[in-house]
Amino acid sequence: MEPTKLFDAFDVFLFDLDGVIYVGPKALPGAVKVLKQLRSRGKTIRFLTNNPCMTRRQTVVRLNRLGIEALEDEVISSGWATAKHLQEQQVGSVYVLGDEHLKQECRDVGLDIVEVNDAEAVVVGWSDDLRLRDLQSAVTRIADGASFIATNGDGSCPGPDGPRTAVGTVVEAIRMASGKSPYIVGKPHPYMFQKALQHVEKSRAIMFGDTPDTDIVGAHRIGISAILISSEPYAGYSSVQDYRKPDAVIPHLRKLLDEEIRLERWVPPDFPWPDDIKPGVAGIVMDERGRVLLMRRADNGCWAVPSGHVERGESVEEAIVREIREETGLQVEVKRLIGLYSDPKSQVFTYRNGATAQFVTACFRCERVGGALVTTGDETLDVNYFEVDRLPEPILKMHPDWIEDAFAGESFRIFP
Repeated sequence: MEPTKLFDAFDVFLFDLDGVIYVGPKALPGAVKVLKQLRSRGKTIRFLTNNPCMTRRQTVVRLNRLGIEALEDEVISSGWATAKHLQEQQVGSVYVLGDEHLKQECRDVGLDIVEVNDAEAVVVGWSDDLRLRDLQSAVTRIADGASFIATNGDGSCPGPDGPRTAVGTVVEAIRMASGKSPYIVGKPHPYMFQKALQHVEKSRAIMFGDTPDTDIVGAHRIGISAILISSEPYAGYSSVQDYRKPDAVIPHLRKLLDEEIRLERWVPPDFPWPDDIKPGVAGIVMDERGRVLLMRRADNGCWAVPSGHVERGESVEEAIVREIREETGLQVEVKRLIGLYSDPKSQVFTYRNGATAQFVTACFRCERVGGALVTTGDETLDVNYFEVDRLPEPILKMHPDWIEDAFAGESFRIFP
């Protein structure tokens, strides 16, 4: 990891605001001077904030009062970005669970603010005046088909007396009640970064933020470098493939005035950032001829060994027996554990609704003890037995390895 002159290495500088540029009414050390130097060198600057309770114009005024030059087009707020997303999706009317500033951003792009029963989309921001009655109205409308859009998913924000509830708490309440998942605009999701990087060279961009789960993850998800601003000791993340792992950690922007910083360039791994980690199971079933049972999955069209997730209260053995019965109609008995697999390159899956999960999968050797083969179903397009040296295509990446391990005869292996 060689020292890097950041002012020479990058042309586009993205900054989170609260905790990076300022805290409360005061600019943080080095912020004013660093931004002046960047402008004197002709660098592109963008300010990214998940706060939906300020318009872009108000953000510019606040920065100017701190002695920081800023233009409205340089501010990418979650409120403005949400309004732009709705405009691009050709939504005309919205019901806003938020304050007047978010409503103004929506009006400025031509959206009509309407009562909930007339809305094409429900937009969730923040207002201290929100009532449970407002949330119930939103739940009903979303369940009836309105789009569910969230400015961000932050569960809390810092307050003078400790953490305060934020947009994500409202979003989660509506999600649980409606059974619908929102489209989230703000960091760490890609849309705000995409708007910030329009018409610039992405490979020459870098992000500065104080929150690994939003700023660092968001930057790395779109493939750009990211520096964490933190005065606390940095414990780090064990995996070099963790999207939250910053490329450098500095206590404040004043550090950029030093000649060089040791920057570890972000190299995107071969899998998307998982939103969740789930327990999974898989089962290898052979017929009397030594052929392996495979199913063609309805969700992606790929062939796979019977597999799925673990329900609450189930053991992994109970889970694979259930999954095989549901997917193929066969009743099986678990004989032995083949291996425990967690390699994210093959164990991270993205669903049709955009959610991404990493599975830690226990794979078992199973034996048929009853039932009749069912070749189609809600989860299954086809089911059949195949010779192990002539597996069909396309097949899920890790599954041939599981089959090979089943034949290896080892009683227990852990991968990787």
